[in-house]
Formats: sequence, C-alpha cells, structure tokens
Amino acid sequence: MIYFDFAATTPLDSEAAEVFVQASTEYFGNSSSLHDIGGQSQDLLENCRQELANLLGINQKGLYFTSGGSEGNFLAIEALLSAPKKPGKHIIAGLAEHSSIHGVLNRLEGYSITFLPFKASGLIDVEELKRTITSETVLVAIQHVNSEIGTIQPIEDIARICRENNIHFHSDFVQSFGKIDVRSLTQLVSSFSFSGHKIYGPKGVGGVYIDPTISWRPFFPGSSHEKGFRPGTVNVPAIAAMTAAAQKIHGNSEQNYVKYLELRTAFMESLKPINEFVHIHQADSASQLPSIIGLRISGIEGQWMMLECNRYGFAISTGSACQIGLQSPAKVTQALGLSPQEAKEFIRISFGTSTNREDVVKLGETIVDIVKKFKR
Repeated sequence: MIYFDFAATTPLDSEAAEVFVQASTEYFGNSSSLHDIGGQSQDLLENCRQELANLLGINQKGLYFTSGGSEGNFLAIEALLSAPKKPGKHIIAGLAEHSSIHGVLNRLEGYSITFLPFKASGLIDVEELKRTITSETVLVAIQHVNSEIGTIQPIEDIARICRENNIHFHSDFVQSFGKIDVRSLTQLVSSFSFSGHKIYGPKGVGGVYIDPTISWRPFFPGSSHEKGFRPGTVNVPAIAAMTAAAQKIHGNSEQNYVKYLELRTAFMESLKPINEFVHIHQADSASQLPSIIGLRISGIEGQWMMLECNRYGFAISTGSACQIGLQSPAKVTQALGLSPQEAKEFIRISFGTSTNREDVVKLGETIVDIVKKFKR
C-alpha cells in the first residue's frame, strides 16, 4: 500500500529508532533520581532540551516535554489562563483548531468563547479578529498550519494584535515544526506546542514552549516532573529519538519543501480530466504548506472515496485522525462554511519524505478512474 496520510502520522526514522533503543538500554535511569545512572539520564534530557531550543530559537527554560501535541495544547492553555495579563473571561480561537483545543476550551467554566471561521482562502480574517476582541479577552488560540488543508496563518499579524491588546497568544505548531522554519515566530507567541510523530519521531512524545516570563501555575498540583508542568516519569528515550528526528528533518526542510511543491503540481496536473468536479481548498503559495492537499469531489462522499482508494492500494484520509475518532466532519469544513453534503465530500492527501512523483501521479490517475466510473 502507498501511504498518503503523513499529516496524520509518520513512520519512525531509522536513525531516530536507533537513538531510542540506545537511550532505552544505556540511559534507562529515571532522570529525577539522584544516583549516577539517573544523572546520566538527566544529562541526556537536558542536552535534548538545549538542542531543540536551538532548533526552535527559544530559551530552553521555557521548553517542557509532554506526551504529544494534544496534551501540549491542553497544558499550555491552562498555564496561560492561570496567569492572564489582565482580568477577563473571554477567549478567541479558530473554528478549525485541532480537537484538543476545542476539548480544553469546552471544559472551561465561566469563560465565553468566540470561534473564528476561515475566509474562502482558508485563512483567518485578521480584521474580524480585531473586531472580536473585547476588554475581557485574555487569550487567543490560532494554529499555525491547518492539519486538514495546510493553510499557514499570519502568526506575525495575530501576535502583534495580541501584544497591542495585552492578550496571551497560543499557537499549535504541530503541523509546521520541521516543515517550515518557525524560528522567526517562536518569540512572538506566549506558547506553542509540537509533536514527535509528525516529524518521523516516536509517538507519545512532544513539547510545549511557554514564555519564561509568564508565572504559570501547575494544572496538576504536586507534580514534580518538568518543573511541575506535568506528572509522570519523563520519557527520555522518546525525547532523544524525537530530537534526532528533529535535527534530521530541520536539515532537510528546504529541499523537502521544494520537493512537495513539485509533487503538489504533479498531483493537480493528474486530476485535470475531472477538473469540473474537483474543489481544492487552499491559499496562495506563500500561505500554503505544499505537502497537505484538502479537496472535495462533487457528488462523491469522502469516506467512499477513501475506501475505494484503499481498495486500490492508496492510504488517504477524510481529515484529522483525531476528528475522525469523534465521528464528525472535519472542523475545517465548518470553518470554510461548507454545507453538510459538501463536508461529507472532503478528503485529505498528504506527502512525506518517501513520497515520489510516480506514486503521486498513480494516485491522481486512480482517483480520475474512480470518479469516471462513478459518474457513468
């Protein structure tokens, strides 16, 4: 089977896997233990923290390791709300945010939440964001890259608006870290999250950065790990493997970007015979991650198309795997204002380091054949 669901998860890089095994066998001590074996694990942990901080362009004092992007989003938002810049109970978030963001916001008591839709381009309307802010607004949560259509939000503009209005700004960097250079953005936000398994690292590990000047309170009282940020023994082997994967993908990010642009073009070309039925949801090239393609084919349900592609040996998806688990339409379809029927037509195709032009063209030709048979 040919895999086209890299936005959901990636295979573990072989070099990162070797690091994981070595760290598991040679640096197995609890990093909080005071003996030498624990100290060796602690040294490795702090080396990883420093290396990732360098890759991200941040102060390592604000970097905390988590079990992944979902936990990172949850704990970051709770941390920011524990230390607001001003009194207030209003939060603004993107309607197309990851389900983990919706999950934490929906559980909050006493807060009013405003969800911002997308423009037709798949981007937040910055002017609408300005109009939505009130004197009570204490937090804005807008993801950097949408996981379902790959649009890149204007983080600089949003950060400036938040600074001018004394508002914390959290951004989900899970789909952008390792794919585009985020170092110019990491100092502009109050917090951001990232995940290991999106960059060919292990599952079950990720990180959060919180501006070290923010005096947050722990969500879990009495937690001793990661300076009280979360409970549970620190997963040093997974952190080491994630760091190795991050170093590798960071070094290859520019050539990967060019490659994905070429693959995107090739895929679009292969769909030309059915252009009248295809609707690509995307921004202009400057605001679009080329490795994620979100589209609809008029009259064909996305789940049926996904199963047909699966039957022909191609793995595609109908949106975020976390959202699929909730048995509801991709959040981006709501943000784009699609009708219920149009939302059911949505599919996502995403590329990775092993994707090649031949496979992309094969997938496009297969989709064309499926559509022609269906329309007949």
